[in-house]
Amino acid sequence: MMTRCDWVPAGDELCADYHDREWGMPIHDERRLFELLCLEGAQAGLSWRTILARREGYRAVFAGFDLETVAAFDDARLEEILLDARIVRNRLKVLATRDNARTMLRLRAETTLDQLLWGFVGGQPIVNSWETLGEVPAVTPKAETMSRTLRKLGFRFVGPTICYAFMQAAGLVNDHVVSCFRYREVAEPPLNSPP
Repeated sequence: MMTRCDWVPAGDELCADYHDREWGMPIHDERRLFELLCLEGAQAGLSWRTILARREGYRAVFAGFDLETVAAFDDARLEEILLDARIVRNRLKVLATRDNARTMLRLRAETTLDQLLWGFVGGQPIVNSWETLGEVPAVTPKAETMSRTLRKLGFRFVGPTICYAFMQAAGLVNDHVVSCFRYREVAEPPLNSPP
């Protein structure tokens, strides 16, 4: 039997699959980074499972998280989105997704989303060595710095806790506990693993 991080509920195939295939793997693709940043913001006040179960709905509603498309959404389109049961219909979070896309497009002349976000960890994942889930922090100084910087740039729903959850999910930090079978796989990905 494989040992997983304790945050994966026993028998929950959706969470287990996400943990086993995605969580903590370094992401450098702009669309996937934007998606994850938006989904982590959507999760604020909710369980990650709630958002994970609706992820395909979010992808459909937000045009696969294409920055240009989402940034072009007008108020009428946002009102349509707020009627769609495939997502969590929180007005502020839906508006933030569109506004965050616009913010990123404005910043494109200076940086990419990959450079911006990975810059907070010097371009390399931080590999932690937690023994138990209880040791894993909810916030770190780097997440606080990320949050402050993103807010100053105009991003919304990027508080320090959201930023740290993003860092964990996008592989900026490896917070798999050392007994988890994914710990070494994420810390030392195979040479042919996708970027």
